[in-house]
Amino acid sequence: MIDTTALFGRLTLDAFKHDMIETAVGVSALLIGIAIMGLLTYYKKWRWLWYDWLTSVDHKKIGVMYLIVSTIMLFKGVVEALMMRAQQVLSVGDSYGYLSSPHFQQLFTAHGTNMIFFVAMGLTFALINFLVPLQIGARDVAFPFLNSLSFWLFAAGAALLVISMNIGAFSAAGWVAYPPLSGIEYSPGVGIDYWIWSVQISGAGTLLSGVNFLVTILNMRCPGMTLMKMPLFIWSILIVLVLIIFAFPILTATAGMLSLDRFFGTHFFTPDAGGSPMMYVNLIWAWGHPEVYILIMPAFGIFSEIVPVFSEKRIFGYVSMVWAMAAIAFFSFLVWLHHFFTMGAGANVNAFFAFMTMIIAVPTGVKMFNWLFTMLRGKIHFTSPMLWFMGFVVIFTIGGMDGVLMAVAPVDFQVHNSLFLIAHFHSVIIGGVVFGLFSGFTYWWPKIFGFKLNEKLGEYAAFCWIFGFLLAFIPLYILGLMGATRRLDHYELSTGWRPLFIVAFAGAFVIAIGIFFQLLQILISFRDRKKNADRTGDPWNGRTLEWSTSSPPPFYNFAVIPEVHERDAFWAMKHGSHGEGKPCYEQIHMPKNTAIGVYIGAFSFLLGFAAVWQILWLAIVGFIGIMASLIVRLSDRSTDTYVAVEEIEKIEEERGRA
Repeated sequence: MIDTTALFGRLTLDAFKHDMIETAVGVSALLIGIAIMGLLTYYKKWRWLWYDWLTSVDHKKIGVMYLIVSTIMLFKGVVEALMMRAQQVLSVGDSYGYLSSPHFQQLFTAHGTNMIFFVAMGLTFALINFLVPLQIGARDVAFPFLNSLSFWLFAAGAALLVISMNIGAFSAAGWVAYPPLSGIEYSPGVGIDYWIWSVQISGAGTLLSGVNFLVTILNMRCPGMTLMKMPLFIWSILIVLVLIIFAFPILTATAGMLSLDRFFGTHFFTPDAGGSPMMYVNLIWAWGHPEVYILIMPAFGIFSEIVPVFSEKRIFGYVSMVWAMAAIAFFSFLVWLHHFFTMGAGANVNAFFAFMTMIIAVPTGVKMFNWLFTMLRGKIHFTSPMLWFMGFVVIFTIGGMDGVLMAVAPVDFQVHNSLFLIAHFHSVIIGGVVFGLFSGFTYWWPKIFGFKLNEKLGEYAAFCWIFGFLLAFIPLYILGLMGATRRLDHYELSTGWRPLFIVAFAGAFVIAIGIFFQLLQILISFRDRKKNADRTGDPWNGRTLEWSTSSPPPFYNFAVIPEVHERDAFWAMKHGSHGEGKPCYEQIHMPKNTAIGVYIGAFSFLLGFAAVWQILWLAIVGFIGIMASLIVRLSDRSTDTYVAVEEIEKIEEERGRA
């Protein structure tokens, strides 16, 4: 008998054996991948894909690649949600539905991990990449290669999550992986290891991005743009980056300690030798609650740009908005324990964290009133970006109010670990984060791709999402109060819960119709892109600097770096406060494309996969590949290029004729 452990570690043929549903999904994904590669080969686009996109360090193209990967992961997450809701409708009484309990728990965990780390964070960084340099009047980010590397680490983490459902299994311990369930004793398989490495690799990319964009905002603003003249979206991102830099090392350390417990038998989180599972819970939420605000803060910034544009007014209370976001960031590190009021911390500790949780609602309320006062007596245009904002006002307010309700410890004791909590979390994340991102991408779509989206289909999508959400999650509030817990894949008919689960599934189906309208919107808009082309660079009568460039912007962003004299700089330029003189072009310094980010991402994927399956030789290959790639990059002295004045003049003349 040949021992294959040295060659394949824990990986055996059993890792490829799955039920029919998992097999069908895996085969479908494989066929789609083969079809895409076939099309690229048929149309001879491999060279274009490699040189123009995959190896690009252009922040705008990296933003589009974040958007593509996150959109794929969004569809994955939506399918998982529909599958779970269908199981809860069918698995009642003597019927056990169509999913096994382990498969359901994997879906539950994969859905949460996917939507937080690879959808919400990915879409957020898509907008950050595209907009931050443009809004601060910069030509690129501070460290272009680091930006490429961050994306490819994100993509490697996403790839590990995707393959886990077809090679082995993903974690079934929930998206925050509480021990002892996530320990080696109760989860001896590879699922937790997939979770650890997908989160660690993508988290490293997030931390690098945080440093990169923080330096970009602090050091690369155009002349005249002081901190208090920055757009509020930039303020929101600046605060998010500070949160990332302080919070994500906690996640890295926590997942690292869990990995050491599993691989080397340490006892950080196991009580056998003095470890404590409660230490893990404290650490994961010391990261996790700032993470909630890392996700929601960009949405606040997006709405702070959109509401003034479509109200034709300056934002009400700019300074108070800045301080409100700063206060939210500060308090976000002081509320983590409200996630486990029920775990015996004591009345005094619970009272402190309950008070801090209620306090954090105050600056959030300030922002809500600022947006509403901006609309007051304004000339409001109810475009699709504004419809997403109106949906946000309703649903996020519901989520915020029941969040304050759960800050009361006795109430939390009643609804803890119930579907009430799930409904609250989704009200905040979907009503706030997702609606904010959808609003932002609809608003900035013509700037990113050069053509506007179909407004009518966008309105249909917004209405389906808003009413579908209410239909899908209001029943969960009621079910939570009736005692239905999360992770529930079977219940008895006598509970009387089934009608509400049916209503919730119907709501999820309405949301799916909304997604269909979004897909149709993109397809039809792409078909009509010449008719809907943005030839002015300013289709919404915008107020900030990104609208002063062509759509899409040239690779160097600005032929001449703008000079800012007041807030809403482009609005001031258009209305003659500080007009532009005759441009005087100079050669522009730009970074060269590089494939090193792709290579490090690929080797990181191999290292993560090898660690999951304990394949020592492959882990060594991955590690050496990462180190060699870094050495090659650090040894390269030819990483820059210059754009000649003649080329700039030619591009700008073509832009002027358009």
